Amino acid sequence: MAHQQTVPIELFFWPTPNGFKISIMLEELAAPYVLRFVNINRGEQFTAEFLAVSPNNRIPAIVDPEGPGGKPLSVFESGAILQYLGRKFARFYPADERQRVAVDEWLIWQVANIGPVFGNNNHFRNYAETRQEYAVERFLNETYRLYRVLNQRLAGRDYVAGDYSIADMAIFGWARNWQRRGIDIATFPNVERWHDRIAARPAVARAVAVKPPVEIDIARDAEARKVLFGQR
Repeated sequence: MAHQQTVPIELFFWPTPNGFKISIMLEELAAPYVLRFVNINRGEQFTAEFLAVSPNNRIPAIVDPEGPGGKPLSVFESGAILQYLGRKFARFYPADERQRVAVDEWLIWQVANIGPVFGNNNHFRNYAETRQEYAVERFLNETYRLYRVLNQRLAGRDYVAGDYSIADMAIFGWARNWQRRGIDIATFPNVERWHDRIAARPAVARAVAVKPPVEIDIARDAEARKVLFGQR
């Protein structure tokens, strides 16, 4: 039986592709939650409070006050959070093992491939102080390859692994905003149709409409660039 949440889940969040994965899931579940903004551009991810929840100093993370056995549980890493919530609420994560394996494959594909590649594409294309053409071209080519893989997977399918699932939520957070990555989406019509189908869901629209309390232009903000790119 699906869990009925009575105390809000805390979502440690900043409006990034990984952050949106979890806000989408919680909105889809209609589960009560409260946003805890972590301004990653000002170093709030390095506070002791946040590190106690997410030792890798990355958003998102959650604290579920109604964890296993009724005791609080913190979870970091977006893929792990999606799996946990899917199991807990018995939604968007199939119980059938064959179906679950398919969802896991595409969830891990996103985490291991799309996240790192698209992140590097964005960094070298939009934020590197010295433009490095080899890096720009390398990650653009890999970005095209991954969109091509997704486009092929979606041929004849509405969603990546059977019904709408946590795999779609994870990929959507990164596959949107393709313009920033130098992608002509017309090259990938299956992806475009899939994107529009998911973007039209009311829960998704609510989730991605969340704005940060402070707008920061990373490309122009020296402090943000130092925090995000300058650690050793």
